[in-house]
Amino acid sequence: MNEPFAPEPDKRMTFPNPMLVVVSGPSGVGKSTIVAEMARNHPQVVPIVTATTRERRDGEINGVHYHFLTDAAFRELLARDGLLEHADNHGHWYGTPIDQVRGILAAGRDAILTISPEGARNVRRRVPDALLIFVMPPSMEALDRRLRGRGSESEADLERRRLDAERWIAEAGDYDHVVVNETGHPEEAAERIWDIIQAEARRDPPRRPRV
Repeated sequence: MNEPFAPEPDKRMTFPNPMLVVVSGPSGVGKSTIVAEMARNHPQVVPIVTATTRERRDGEINGVHYHFLTDAAFRELLARDGLLEHADNHGHWYGTPIDQVRGILAAGRDAILTISPEGARNVRRRVPDALLIFVMPPSMEALDRRLRGRGSESEADLERRRLDAERWIAEAGDYDHVVVNETGHPEEAAERIWDIIQAEARRDPPRRPRV
């Protein structure tokens, strides 16, 4: 059964070797900003809207930034095998609606997931040919400033996110590519990821993401 937030694929625009691309990294590194910038400039890539049980932050729109679900609705979606991956991130559940991914790949476009490192590992186990890209902060100090600038976490939350970031950065070598997001220049990181996607699309043999 199709999920109510699964998009209708646009069959007017198709590309060879569509890929499942995972953009991951620690909280506050700027993943969502980078992916939004890339999608604005390159319509081949289509960001997947993640489902989550966390509360909305100021300015967030349901169905645009996330699909905000209750715990019960998330569990129901999981029980129907409606998620490509799911992970508990800082006490809240996040997951990738699988029908969105399948629709975008079937339309011949690249599906871009913006998810946590735990979610990235889950995708790699299920879809070995997914392209995994880790977004690195220029420094831990810069990451700390970004997290504090959001103004949405307590000191305990900030400390937990810093510890997770240090652990995930140490594991960045498990990814296919690492891109540094320099402060104030997300467009440069977006173009670097776009270049990586284009290079991978020309790879022989091509990636074959089976979702």
